[in-house]
Amino acid sequence: MIGAVPVLLAVGFFVTALLYASVGFGGGSTYSALLALSGLDYRLLPLVSLACNIVVVAGASIRFARAGITLWKPALVLVGLAAPASFVGGLIPIGRETFLALLGASLVLTSLTMLIPVAKELVGSPTRLARWVPFVAPPLGFLAGLVGIGGGIFLAPLLHLVRWQGPRAIAATASLFILVNSLFGLAGQLLKSGPGLMGQAIGAALPLLLAVVIGGQVGSLLAVRLLPLHWIRWLTAVLVLVVGVRLLAGA
Repeated sequence: MIGAVPVLLAVGFFVTALLYASVGFGGGSTYSALLALSGLDYRLLPLVSLACNIVVVAGASIRFARAGITLWKPALVLVGLAAPASFVGGLIPIGRETFLALLGASLVLTSLTMLIPVAKELVGSPTRLARWVPFVAPPLGFLAGLVGIGGGIFLAPLLHLVRWQGPRAIAATASLFILVNSLFGLAGQLLKSGPGLMGQAIGAALPLLLAVVIGGQVGSLLAVRLLPLHWIRWLTAVLVLVVGVRLLAGA
């Protein structure tokens, strides 16, 4: 249980929410990593991270939908395939070392894929691999539920690599993917850990929830206007890489 949330940790959550929200992510993986580095009981990490995820991406998903950016049919196919697997993943207990190793490796791999450039003239021109994306949604959902994140950091780089759609449609899809997976993953985590542990986690981390609410709003409304999108992508990738390496070094 967190007795007093350090100011530096709250700032880290704020910056993470700002950067991730600007590209349609929730930030759950980095929230978990920051909490792990702070020494919090690893059993609480998925609960706090998923709650923060839901807070950040709920507003973003609504804004994408109102703007007509969300491609509902393909997005709902991916979400429908991944969400049950995320619930199952949330039910499975794993040890601390396995949890940190999986989380750290996921962060490093994701950061590297985010750094791969995609030529502007090819954006929105899908590769032949794009048709196979629905088949990888269930394992991505399962892994997301297992480590207590939304899974957008797994899905979005893949969608960019196969040029599934344009960047804005991918961001909208990733946001919806994270929201639904986080809800299903949280349900699985609650059945595994019990509502008492959830109350302990949320009660102790209220300052962090406030930080991500503010950061998520700032990120989704202003960050893209202040910085070029590729700068935000690279900054996010560097942040994810540093935290992932730190986790692997201590796992």
